[in-house]
Amino acid sequence: MADQLSISAERRTEFGKGAARRVRRADKIPAVLYGHGTDPLHLTLPGHATMMALKLTNAVLSLDVEGEQHLALAKDVQRDPIKRTIEHVDLVIVRKGEKVVVDVAVHVEGQAGPDTLVTTDYTEVSVETDFTKIPESFVVSVEGLQAGSQILAGDIELPEDVTLVTDPEALLVNVTQAISEEALEAELAEAESEAGIEHEEPEAAAAEGEEPAAEGEAPAEEA
Repeated sequence: MADQLSISAERRTEFGKGAARRVRRADKIPAVLYGHGTDPLHLTLPGHATMMALKLTNAVLSLDVEGEQHLALAKDVQRDPIKRTIEHVDLVIVRKGEKVVVDVAVHVEGQAGPDTLVTTDYTEVSVETDFTKIPESFVVSVEGLQAGSQILAGDIELPEDVTLVTDPEALLVNVTQAISEEALEAELAEAESEAGIEHEEPEAAAAEGEEPAAEGEAPAEEA
C-alpha cells in the first residue's frame, strides 16, 4: 500500500527551459501541483529526497510548501532517456477519503508446463482505490499451466476496496506451445533456401557475361 513521504518544496517563480536547467543544476527538480479546481502551483523539489521517494510507484507525497501542507500523488515522472535522472514531476492533489485511478504493475511468477512459451501482453492494469490503499503490484502465477492457458485481467485477486478499471477480458498472459528445436531448424533452413534462390538469377546472368537489367529498365536490344 502507498506510504506518505514527507517532502519540503519551494514555490517556483521562473519558468522556461533555461530556468528548469538552472533548477536541475542546483540538484533540484521542477514540478507542478494541480487538481481540485485550484490554480497550478509550480514547485521546486529537493533532488535526492524526491528521487528516493519516487522509487515507489504511485508514491503519495506529503508536501510542505513554505508552511502550506498538501497531499499529492505522483501522476507523471519525466526522466532523461539516457541518464534516467528525473527532469520534471506532475503532482495531483489528493484528499483524505478520495479514490483515485492508477496503473499498477503486474508481475508474472512460476514455471509453466514443459514445451510452452509464456508471453505477457499487459504489464500493468488500472484500478480505482483510496489513495492510501494503492497496491504496490499484483502477482499472477503461471506455475504448471499448459499450452492454451490464458490469464485475464479479471483473474487478478484484488484486495478489498480495490476495483478493476481495465477491461476484465483484457489478456495479460498467454501460454502457447513452444516451437521445437527441429521445427526451428527447419524454418531457418527454409528461409536460407529461399534467400539463396533470390540471388541465383543475378549470379547466373553474371556467369554468362550479362548484366541484369536495373529495376524498371528494359533489356538492351541486340545490335
